[in-house]
Amino acid sequence: MKYRQLTKEQFEGLHEEFARFLASQNIDKKEWDELKKEKPHVAEDEMNVFSDVVWDDVLTKTNYLEHFSPKVVNLFKCDEKEIHRIVITIDKEVNVLEQEGFEWLLKNPQDEAIEFLRGSKTYQEERNSELFDLIEKGSNISKGELYEYFDKLTMTRNQ
Repeated sequence: MKYRQLTKEQFEGLHEEFARFLASQNIDKKEWDELKKEKPHVAEDEMNVFSDVVWDDVLTKTNYLEHFSPKVVNLFKCDEKEIHRIVITIDKEVNVLEQEGFEWLLKNPQDEAIEFLRGSKTYQEERNSELFDLIEKGSNISKGELYEYFDKLTMTRNQ
């Protein structure tokens, strides 16, 4: 398996897609129920293949990731060949995991308690595998508004 199996909740949310996937494998509802009962390892294999297909599709469409801890924000822009990162470190009694702390960061990006680091690197492994690893470590897929905001801010700050 390339990634990990989808959770029960994820499978439930994708039940129609999974049914179509099984149909593409010439497996109808009756056969699926039999497989689960009589050949659970084969059913497990089908679920794993479907999970990999879903993860690959999601990761291929992913352009931004975010990871928050109380005093550090990691923002990633995931291009085809390389990944760009903005690290925001806050040296102040503020917790960006809480609404108040997050709003403080957005309202005070020039505060001297905030340090910005920027970097880029080419992927060491296959792109989707690296993004998946970041997600497994707590990053979330985002639309990129925060990355773009701080990208513009730190570009003008460094000029």
